Amino acid sequence: MRFRLSMRQVAFAVALGAAATVGGALVFEHVFGYVPCKLCLIQRNPYYIAIPLGIVAAFLPPRWTRVSLWLLALVFLVSAGLGAYHSGVEWGFFAGPSDCGGGSGAGAGNVGDFLNQLQTTRVVSCTEAAWRFLGLSLAGWNVLISLGLAAFAAMGAAGKGFGK
Repeated sequence: MRFRLSMRQVAFAVALGAAATVGGALVFEHVFGYVPCKLCLIQRNPYYIAIPLGIVAAFLPPRWTRVSLWLLALVFLVSAGLGAYHSGVEWGFFAGPSDCGGGSGAGAGNVGDFLNQLQTTRVVSCTEAAWRFLGLSLAGWNVLISLGLAAFAAMGAAGKGFGK
């Protein structure tokens, strides 16, 4: 017996997968202290688009749900491309942006606070992977997750395997 998901269920599952992925990135940042670089932050944007799009798509009429799933597949293909570029920068295949550094911290109240903040601020390079698991950095894992979400959304839109 084959497990069948409706297009609405697929759209909601994609939104949940996107939320879990960006949630994991936020845990790495705020719980484990891994400061994201500029490219890391850019890679989150497709997820920030996909979460509300997937939720809205789950409540649209079937025709628009299908269109939204194709759009989600495209969003995640772009996300995979961003992750592949960042992975290539980390491995030295591509030149990274010249202004690559970490996210901005809290604004300094006065010059003394600013100088103290400069002493504790760590600039994060896009060329160095802060963490690797099974040989892949977070950018590399983003490629795999994005491709999986793109395939899941496309299969749901096409009605292949599990879509109604």
